This record gives sequence, C-alpha cells and structure tokens, in this order.
Amino acid sequence: MLNTTEFLVGLFILLSAAVLVGELMTRLGQAALVGQLLVGIIFGPTLLGQYVGLATTNDAIAGIQFLATFFILVMAGLEVSPEEIWHTGFASGLLGLAVFLGPFLLGAVLVPFIYPGLPFLTSLFIALTLSITALPVMGVMLSEFRMGKTQMGVLLMNTAVINELVAVTVFAILLRLYSSGGGQDAVATGIAVGSVALFVTTVLAVHMGLRWLRESRIWYSIQRSFRSTWKSKEVGFAVLMIMSLGAALYSQYLGLTFLVGAFYAGLLITPESAGRREHRSIEQVFGAMTWGFFIPLFFAFVGLQMNLRLLLTTPWTLAAFGILVTFAILSKFLVGAFVGRFLGWEARDARTIGFLVSSRGAVELAMAVVLLQNGVFTPQLYTIVAGVGLVTTALAPIFAVTWGRVPTGRGPAVAPRWLAGVVEAGHPVGEKSPKIA
Repeated sequence: MLNTTEFLVGLFILLSAAVLVGELMTRLGQAALVGQLLVGIIFGPTLLGQYVGLATTNDAIAGIQFLATFFILVMAGLEVSPEEIWHTGFASGLLGLAVFLGPFLLGAVLVPFIYPGLPFLTSLFIALTLSITALPVMGVMLSEFRMGKTQMGVLLMNTAVINELVAVTVFAILLRLYSSGGGQDAVATGIAVGSVALFVTTVLAVHMGLRWLRESRIWYSIQRSFRSTWKSKEVGFAVLMIMSLGAALYSQYLGLTFLVGAFYAGLLITPESAGRREHRSIEQVFGAMTWGFFIPLFFAFVGLQMNLRLLLTTPWTLAAFGILVTFAILSKFLVGAFVGRFLGWEARDARTIGFLVSSRGAVELAMAVVLLQNGVFTPQLYTIVAGVGLVTTALAPIFAVTWGRVPTGRGPAVAPRWLAGVVEAGHPVGEKSPKIA
C-alpha cells in the first residue's frame, strides 16, 4: 500500500536536490542533467540508498517515470519539424548520418568482444546508445558558448536533429525484433522494418495532409473556427497530448515502443500546422511542465536506478566501462572531426565539431530506462550505459574548450565559403535558445 507521506517526502527531496544541483552544474558550464543524475546516484544504492530508502520501487514512482519518459520524447519531437529535416542541407545530413552510423557499426563489432556471451540484439542496443548525439545537450552547450547563431552552431544543431531521428527509428526496429522473440532471420527483420515503415508512412501521410490544408484557405478557416468555438483554456496543449497518446498507442499496437509514437507525434506540431501564436503557447505550457517537474525527476530517477558498485564486482567490469567510455568519446570525435575536415573546416574547428557531437543526453537515457524495464538490460548494463552518458556529457564541453575552438574573444568560427550557403539554408536553431537539460 502506498504511503502518501513517504511518497511526497521522497518527491520533495529528489525534486529540490535535482533542481538545485542542476542549477549549480549549469553555472559550472555543465548540462543540468549531470547534476540531476548525480543527485540520483547519491540517493541511490551507490551511496545513501540503504539509509534514506528513496530507491525503493513502487507503482507511483514507476508511473511518474513513465510520464517523464513520455514527455521527454514528445519534447524531443517538438524540437524538430519535417520541413527542417528536409532543408537541413548536405553538410548536416552527412555529418548527422556519419556520427551515428560510424559509432553504431564500430560498436556492433566492439561490444561482443567486451561481452562475449551477450545476445547479439543486446549488443546492438548498447552500440545504439553509444551512437546518439544529444540534441538537447547540444543546444545548451552552443548557447553557453554563444555559438547558437553561428554557422557552426546551426550545422551542429541540424546534425543532432538528423542523428536523433535516425537513432529513434533504428531503436524502434531493434525493439520490434526483440519483442518478436529476438529472431534475426529475414522474416523477423522484414516484419520489424515493415512495422516501422508503416508507422513512419502514417506520420508522413498525416503531415502531408496537414501541409495540404495549410496551403489552402480551408486551413485558415478551420483555425478561425477553432479559435472562436473552443473556449477551454490551453486546448492546444490538450490536442498535443491527445495526438501524442494516440501515436504512442498506434506504435504500441504495431509492436513498437511508445517512445517512437511520442517522438514522431511531436514532429506534427509545428508553427505552420498549429499557428505561430498557438504553437508558442503550447511550447510554453509544455516546457513549464517538462522542465520544471518531469525532467529533473526523470534524471534523478535514472540516477536512483544506477548502482556504481556493480562496476567494481570484477576488475574486468571496471575495465570494460573504461573501454566503452573511451570508445564513446573517440568514435564520435574521430568521425565528427574527419567529416568536418572533409567539409572544409579548419583543423581546430573540426576538432570542436568532433568533441561537441560526443555528448549524450535525454533520449539515450530514456532508451536505457525502457530497455531495463523490458529486461533487455541487466542493472549492471544499465548502470554502464547511463554512466557512459554521464561521463561523455560532462567531458564534451571541457574537451571542446581545451582542444577545440569556441568563441574566446577572437570571434566565432567561420564556415568554408562554399559551405556557408548550404548551412544557412538549414534550421536557424540558435534563435530558439533551447534550455534543455
């Protein structure tokens, strides 16, 4: 039976500590999620869990964590729009695909050597989590470095958009394969790919329908009628939640995870489809709930479920963790820097690109939580994956400042002349100044 007092006390402690330590980390030049994860680790089984009891799992905590995961994926989708993906440009598309596929394929080879007895699909899941470049964390770092409106900043944000979109889609295929019994034959793979293709096709069809309405006078008539008829407060937010829940149910029905439905539902809510004023209102309401409550608690819960003591069970366990951290940083850095040089950036600018794309974040950890809940990850593997995300996210801005080039009084990095027009055609993310953890 739920003890209401204990539950509220636990939420009070976690939320207060996560917000305060997250704010401290931002003042130290880190992403807030680093501090929020540390709060969970401190109160979890790693340190104080046996004394304070916050790590005890119950239905209420599990429900809040589920909602937090759902909100985070909708939020990630809201940061993207199909038009922005289409106009992202050659440079961002190439870099986004390269910094995902390179680490993913290399990780698929490396992980089985580190964990020889691990099922192949589990190895692929680990490789996938090591391959994600965090769109939210990227936004925070570029904002801190005042690079959001520079050509490099726009290139990096578009890169993170492509990377995250591909990662979520691949995750859906792998999880569909796992839910079908882990089969790796052509039939199982075909069903998994077909399920994802059907879902994405449905989303694109809805998007194209909304786009057709936007380009006709019918849409403006519908908007005016809607505004004059619906008097309920924040009805736009309610519509967003209905669409997101519907998409999540549809993805679950197809044997995919609700994460995919929540993420792609966010893509459908754009300033063009909802109206700029309404879209801004939806973002404000959604942002207040997500940033003020769900995100700090989500990362604290992630930390609570980590047990760093499990890394010390054998010398090889700790060594394997070190190998994965090194691989996670080097694979992203080398691929990102190489593609940066290929695109014509100077060596130091290319190193900056390589370091900044090595950060992880909310989507990776949301995947890890789902994989833990579905029994794909053991507590030890979950701790390793979350720990890699924590370390790489903390080190990315430090390396970028130390060995890369960020604005330091000499002015922002300037893109190669041939590339400038391509980059500027992309998504001007810097204007949004996202404050994502």
